Amino acid sequence: MAEVMASAATGVMGSVIGKLTAMLGEKYQLARDAEEGIRFLKEELSTMDAVLQNLAEKDDDQIDPLAKDWRSKVRELSYDIEDCIDRFRLNHSHGGSKANFVREAVRKVKILLQDRGLAEEIQKLKSLVIEQSERAKRYDIHKYQAASPQPVLLDLRAPALFAEARDLVGIDGPRKEIIELLTCEEMQHKVVSIYGTAGQGKTTLAMEVYRKITEAFDCRAFVSVSQTPDIKKLLRDILSQISNNQFDDQTERWEMEQLIRNMRDYLIDKRYLILIDDIWSVAAWELIESALPRNDNGSIVISTTRSKTVAKSCCAGIGAHMYEAQPLGDDDSQRLFFKRLFCSREDCPQDLREVSSDILKKCGGLPLAIISIAGLLANKRQTVEVWVNTLKSISAAADKDSHIDKMKRILLLSYFDLPRHLKSCLLYLSVFPEDYLIDCRELILLWVAEALIPGEDRESMEQLGRSYLNDLINRSLVQPAKVGADGSTVKTCRVHDVILEFIVSKAVEDNFVTIWNRNGFSQNYTCNKIRRLSIQEDISGPVEEMVKTIKHAHIRSINIFCYNNLGLVKHASKFLSNQVLRVLNIRGLRVDGECYLGQVKRISQVKYFGIKIIRPGGCELPEDLEKLQHLEILDFSSTNISKLPASIIQLQRLVRLNVGFWVQLPDGIGNLQALEELSAISLSLQSVKFIQGLSDLTNLKVLAIFWTYAPEVRDVEVHEKDKACISSLTKLFTRLRHLRVFEWPYATLSFMSLCVGTPPPLQKLVLRGNLSAVPHQISSLLNLTHLRIELWGEVSKEGIDILASLPILVSLSVFLRPGNEGESSSLPILGIFHPRYAINSEGFQRLVKFTFRCWCEAALEFEPGAMPKLQRLKLRLPARCQFKYGDGGLVLGLQNLAGLKYVRLYIDCKAATSNEVDSLEDDIRGVAGVHHNRPIVQVERIFDELLVQPRS
Repeated sequence: MAEVMASAATGVMGSVIGKLTAMLGEKYQLARDAEEGIRFLKEELSTMDAVLQNLAEKDDDQIDPLAKDWRSKVRELSYDIEDCIDRFRLNHSHGGSKANFVREAVRKVKILLQDRGLAEEIQKLKSLVIEQSERAKRYDIHKYQAASPQPVLLDLRAPALFAEARDLVGIDGPRKEIIELLTCEEMQHKVVSIYGTAGQGKTTLAMEVYRKITEAFDCRAFVSVSQTPDIKKLLRDILSQISNNQFDDQTERWEMEQLIRNMRDYLIDKRYLILIDDIWSVAAWELIESALPRNDNGSIVISTTRSKTVAKSCCAGIGAHMYEAQPLGDDDSQRLFFKRLFCSREDCPQDLREVSSDILKKCGGLPLAIISIAGLLANKRQTVEVWVNTLKSISAAADKDSHIDKMKRILLLSYFDLPRHLKSCLLYLSVFPEDYLIDCRELILLWVAEALIPGEDRESMEQLGRSYLNDLINRSLVQPAKVGADGSTVKTCRVHDVILEFIVSKAVEDNFVTIWNRNGFSQNYTCNKIRRLSIQEDISGPVEEMVKTIKHAHIRSINIFCYNNLGLVKHASKFLSNQVLRVLNIRGLRVDGECYLGQVKRISQVKYFGIKIIRPGGCELPEDLEKLQHLEILDFSSTNISKLPASIIQLQRLVRLNVGFWVQLPDGIGNLQALEELSAISLSLQSVKFIQGLSDLTNLKVLAIFWTYAPEVRDVEVHEKDKACISSLTKLFTRLRHLRVFEWPYATLSFMSLCVGTPPPLQKLVLRGNLSAVPHQISSLLNLTHLRIELWGEVSKEGIDILASLPILVSLSVFLRPGNEGESSSLPILGIFHPRYAINSEGFQRLVKFTFRCWCEAALEFEPGAMPKLQRLKLRLPARCQFKYGDGGLVLGLQNLAGLKYVRLYIDCKAATSNEVDSLEDDIRGVAGVHHNRPIVQVERIFDELLVQPRS
């Protein structure tokens, strides 16, 4: 484990050495003894860093207890040194605010006194460093300095491996068996509980059963319980899914009994299908079960658990079945293993086949273990010697400490094999709750803000962060949840609960993260300073204990993932009075009344400041935001904050500003020269001067705007804003990479025509508004890879040709809504038909994902050779038109899409008959069933309550 623990120290060590170097080079007018102390600390810590780097290469078994103790003390010492530096720099920063003569004189006196304290503190730290340096000499450790890591691309086989495990390997037989148990003709209430050890694929099997049961249900829901469940939140989630969000605004205020009563009332006469994943206790199951009425309507409940006792509890009753998940057989194990390494068993070199067989025996048929070992070997040389050494390590891991789960011991090898630069990034994943879907872009920004990514240039640091994430995915330590259309960028990811358990235990042991969940604080909070705090559950009750605990904590980051945090709002000033805080990341905030976000000056080191979802009350930002001179990310995109203070334009390091479209921004936006992303702003709320200032943002790459005006806005004002916007967009268009425009007047497309010369660098474009045709200007966007466009009326052949002409387009989404003849109704006037849109072999040569969402009468035809690389097809079609287009219904030529792997069909049942709905689904499933790729088909019926009822 040494490398895991050492990584936390090496992560902060690089940061503190860099700051010490910067202090020596900056004009702080340091006292001589302070300067000498800082120089000594820098040189001595650089030497210690080399020792820590060497420790990172060794296993715990190779390091004696004294070395482990030294490692921990150096880690804490480096944190304290960095805190000291940050306090000094804070004292010498003016924060962008103006001060009169008296205040400035008082400030200088305070600084003088504080600097004297700094010199004394440095001497104390110097003594501690000398002490640890002397101790380090007792250890026989070679100095080692690693080369800078090279960028890592996403191995396309890694996402495919998880898809293989999910959809193919060893699952057909068990899936069929369980479905037969659940879909017999009796209409009694049915329950099946799938149980087995961790990593055995229980969730995968349950999800496949859930997806494959095609019988008609009134409602469905899927939830994951986790080890420390919030049952109220879980019940709210189920109720939200089964009722299509009907109760969302009310359930926040409901107590447990009211939630259970309303769920039972809603489900009592319905046929429902509910999957409850990862139940840890009988008590949790009994609470959930109490909300699920046994109504003998043919309802089905599927559960998964590691505990046979819990499985028995789930199956206490009529129509219940326990199903023990079985390990993979030899053939399926090999298939999964070789898929990652060689694409198939036949491609495996002959000399590696015997050792491969021995390695797979050690994995015991556990899919997660096989995936983990395959990810480990994928990063090693493919030689017999290397693989035999890996086998020996697996054998050693599996044979000792027998009380520890065998699979976990196997997983440890992947962690031991990680290069040094990934250790801290991996440990940081412990801040996220179990089963949390992680936004990859957000994760990388957090890594950067926490100084876990080396470098000075922002763009290169984020690229390196993406490289780190790719490496973790390639090694099967992080699971890709959603992959972009290009196949090379993972958008969302998650950590398997078994792996997360291990990461959390190491992060807590190393005092890298302190966690608050339903069990209270993690064990490390009592004896150490809190460095990073992750609040994952309700803190409304014991908030006083938490405030008392963190009062003297040196918290660098706070991540909050819960809504019941009224205590946090009440004590916000105490939570946010920490001079070393870098990250404040709140993913849910419940406010009853006003929310005060504390004294900005006390958190002036913050780099990442984000709050998503404030409800039901409001929140205002402090007026003195200019004191946050280190702030790089400001994200309030999902809150009800309506106005930003004028001081925001003084944030010279601000890179990303994400707000709601209802937010009014101050003039002077052009002062934010570091700004790279601005979204999503409504131009109707901004002044002409603000709109003109957009053109001064020379580094802006991402922009999202709403372009719509209220009826009371004067025509003169509209004209001035339109003119200013076209002028600014024309200038920005030569720099923008991503542009999203919502509800804009058609005439504003003229700014594209004003751009001359080389093709603009625009890669992603979203156009949502009153467009009646595909704009011809789009044909000039030769660098476009992603396009989402909303059209009203028909799409002409010319429009299709324009879209097909884009040479490197990989993702296309077309939203087609009724034109003039149907604007007053959700249905076009009877007798007016839209054409069948034919896609031929010309164009769309690189398209991988195609989404077609239609609210009017239209049909598709894919001719031979059409969209040759298309893999993912998403359709929303009105079933009422199914029989109006002759044989084949609404979609023809699905078999001509040679690369097709996945089809998602949303059937709009509004004004349709059940025969039309069934026929549309049967057509799609039928063609997919004989397609040479056998693509996965998922069908969802929407507005089925608006079906045309047959006449009696």
